Amino acid sequence: MTYEKVKNPKHYEGEGGLTALDVIYAYGFGEGMALGSAIKYILRAGKKPNEDAIDDLSKAVEYLQNHIAYLRDVRESAQKTIRERL
Repeated sequence: MTYEKVKNPKHYEGEGGLTALDVIYAYGFGEGMALGSAIKYILRAGKKPNEDAIDDLSKAVEYLQNHIAYLRDVRESAQKTIRERL
């Protein structure tokens, strides 16, 4: 499994370039989904037949990195709003 396959799986793309994660975050379920998925992949790493533990751990890392990026964007947006109001 390549990193790109973990990072941008084609089967999660929808209309207009939106991904399932985009929609999940837009509806306010991103944090629980991202952290829960990371935990799921960490716990099952190396236990699924014919799958490499590295694949599952790579998926967990990707969910965590996506969530960190989301939190940074939220923080930066909030700080920008505060500066504009001052």
